[in-house]
Amino acid sequence: MAQALLEVEKLNVAYGRAHVLFDLDLALGRGEVLALLGRNGAGKSTTLKAIIGLLRAQSGAIRFEGARIDGAAAHAVARLGIGYVPEDRRIFAELTVAENLDVARQKPRPGAPYWTPEALYALFPNLAEMRRRPGGRMSGGEQQMLTIARTLMGNPLLLLLDEPSEGLAPKIVEAMADTILRLKAEGLTVLLSEQNLHFAARVADRAAIIEKGRIRYGGTMAALIADEAAQHAYLSA
Repeated sequence: MAQALLEVEKLNVAYGRAHVLFDLDLALGRGEVLALLGRNGAGKSTTLKAIIGLLRAQSGAIRFEGARIDGAAAHAVARLGIGYVPEDRRIFAELTVAENLDVARQKPRPGAPYWTPEALYALFPNLAEMRRRPGGRMSGGEQQMLTIARTLMGNPLLLLLDEPSEGLAPKIVEAMADTILRLKAEGLTVLLSEQNLHFAARVADRAAIIEKGRIRYGGTMAALIADEAAQHAYLSA
């Protein structure tokens, strides 16, 4: 690909003495959706946390728009244009939907889609109907949508989604897939960690499979869907 928006090279990360990522390589082009697939504990969430700056790399490089960001604090990485949606959502439970969006507001960013509350209410109609509802009085699926909407208020170039379909009802999972496709159509680049192959197949251009902290497979999503041996080896329970 031409110069990637995000490049991860030979990344090594540890929790204390436990080495969890081993020489991990990833590259993500502008406007692309890449699914990082793997079983529980494979290193998916750790990879995203390292990219956003919540975990420090022992070695290796992370580049965003060609500049090194490994070693930078999470708030500094976010200001560069990387949005992060954690698996546990972390909404402000006492604030309303509208207030959750307002606290995340940032100025327009060159090259990134520009989001306003009204644009996000159009993207997430359910949020429009409950804009005055406190976040703590919403369902899990509604909270997930609010977390994504709040992150988009920062007008990111790259969106990191950690297990976006986890724990959601099938109908909400399908709505979440539609949302990611709409974000891609807006020009947003997305890296998502997932266990749900069906969900990933709906939204992703390419797939990378991580097992025990190492990338074991990389290719187009269509190629992975056709490769039953890879699915059995790295994704089966």
